[in-house]
Amino acid sequence: MNYKTLFILGLFLEVLAQILLAQGNEFVYALKPIDFTHWFLLMGVIFMMPQVVNFPTKIFSYIGAPIAIIGIVSMIGMCVLDFVWWSQPTQEIRNEFATHLSKFPSIWKTFITIGPNFLNAGLLILSLNYLKQNKVGVLLIIFATLIIYFGKFIPHRLIYGYLITAIGFSMLFYQK
Repeated sequence: MNYKTLFILGLFLEVLAQILLAQGNEFVYALKPIDFTHWFLLMGVIFMMPQVVNFPTKIFSYIGAPIAIIGIVSMIGMCVLDFVWWSQPTQEIRNEFATHLSKFPSIWKTFITIGPNFLNAGLLILSLNYLKQNKVGVLLIIFATLIIYFGKFIPHRLIYGYLITAIGFSMLFYQK
């Protein structure tokens, strides 16, 4: 299996995780014996990492890869925090933990609110490496990124955003 295939698999794991998250917190907290949702998120970004550092040697890679890596590291940190939330026995304890973490911008902003968004920006920039070869694939990734960042009014926008991103990169990597 090559890095491009792992990358696409990682994006589909992100889609699967977003489908599970769309079921609501009660559903996620009830998952046993492990928090499958955040394991899918974690494995998804880990599967993307080898390809992120192996995009063509062009200006878009020099800009996009570090941004995507910041997003991947932030997603890993977010998953660790979510594992802690999931492990708590009551919602009251989860709320106390969230309140406590929100007082520390170096944790809250880095791993919960701002940091994970770097992933999509980095992926968008990396897709521009293929603009001459496959405009449709790049346009799909641009569209998906717009949905993720500005489509807050769209139900389940992250499912659609990651799915369209996966389709776009599949076109970039495998369409002749």
